[in-house]
Amino acid sequence: MSLYSFYRISKPSSGRVAEDKIQGTYKSLRNKTFWGATAAYSLYYVCRMSLSVVKQPLIDSGALSAGQLGIIGSALLFVYAVGKFMNGFIADYCNIRRFMATGLLVSALINLLMGAMGLLYSTAGLSTIILFIAFAVLWGINGWMQSMGSPPGIINLSRWFPLSKRGTFYSIFSASPYVGEFLSFIIVGVVVSAFGWEYGFIFSSIGGLAGAAIILIFMSDTPESKGLPSVQVLSGEKMQKTDMMPTVQVQKYVLRHPGIWIIAASSAFVYIAKYAIAGWGVLFLQKAKDFSLENATQIIAFSAAFGVVGTVLAGWLSDKVFRGDRVKPAIISGILSFISMDLFLFTEGSYMMNILYVSLFSLAIGVLYCIVAGLMAVDIVPRKATGAALGIVGISSYVAAGIQDIASGYLIQGYTKGAEDISAASYDFGPVSVFWLAATLVAFVLPAICWKKMKPENNSDPENGQTSN
Repeated sequence: MSLYSFYRISKPSSGRVAEDKIQGTYKSLRNKTFWGATAAYSLYYVCRMSLSVVKQPLIDSGALSAGQLGIIGSALLFVYAVGKFMNGFIADYCNIRRFMATGLLVSALINLLMGAMGLLYSTAGLSTIILFIAFAVLWGINGWMQSMGSPPGIINLSRWFPLSKRGTFYSIFSASPYVGEFLSFIIVGVVVSAFGWEYGFIFSSIGGLAGAAIILIFMSDTPESKGLPSVQVLSGEKMQKTDMMPTVQVQKYVLRHPGIWIIAASSAFVYIAKYAIAGWGVLFLQKAKDFSLENATQIIAFSAAFGVVGTVLAGWLSDKVFRGDRVKPAIISGILSFISMDLFLFTEGSYMMNILYVSLFSLAIGVLYCIVAGLMAVDIVPRKATGAALGIVGISSYVAAGIQDIASGYLIQGYTKGAEDISAASYDFGPVSVFWLAATLVAFVLPAICWKKMKPENNSDPENGQTSN
């Protein structure tokens, strides 16, 4: 079997499910596929967030500096950006079960290798330069593997769910990264505190291997591959013109759609704010507010937990409370995220107050993230080009997140007053805090003022490029 044959979208099954069992079989397979993809994608994030948990122990050990960690972190994000763009287009043609499992399996093995190199550094005196270069290369490769998770996870919604249910289930799926972050900051944080930073990578790899197994056991590629009719027939949904067009033609239409690029730009600023807290929040709490590693990881874990609530609420708020209006919840959540980010960065606060600040921020940014980077895009693109739209938004978002990681690392390092013992150095987070707060503001202002220009009724006809009313 060739590589192309192994990964291409499954052919319809020669066997057909009996008429009286179609609906039951469909719902069972749909639920297993959805929850399998959601659980596995949360474990993707365990293999992605491991570096964030171990940053301070790495700095304190003298193994790597904040600037070097910024470069390593950005290696994942830049490669992820390109990978998400390319894999978004590729995944539209692929067997999503095999595609998604491959990415997580390799990501887990990379974490295992980084943990092993850490042990070699600690026990055999591996050169810090070699460690830096190896970590940057491996973390960059991990970025490509990580980019194989989201596209098939979102495409499973298009292949298995009717449009009427897609918004709600999208918001649930979008909560999975926060579940992964929560697991990382709580469980991996405890492992690192007890055994050392090397074991943070090793434990994360175990989570990734478990996720790959979940994908292979529970996910299915398409209804047709299981002897079922298409999702349009199963749900009684009217076939759209784009459903009958070649995938490549629909993808070209999405590339020309100005609304997707506005969404991509807005999502970029959402990701700067989101990854600022996820990637640097633990270090900020330790150095700016004198929390221990254990308390700092617990506070940021609450951030991840409330991000779950925000993303799940997003679909319900937009569909039910605001009756399909995407702008109002985006503005409200954007204002809340800006205020809470400001309080977190520029006030002292107790342990409980900082939990309140990051929880409110993550709840609000979770709503904004789901609406801007997800529902707005879903509203304006055809079903066949879901992966392509995700790729365009993804490359913009993760290039911005990568720039943020480098800029943040060097802004922090550049305003740090040195000490003989780096663990006792005095950090000035003022400049980087202004950078993070400005991104939070732009994240919700841009889509609010541009939505009328890109909302569904202003879409272009994919065949002739003319505006439809």
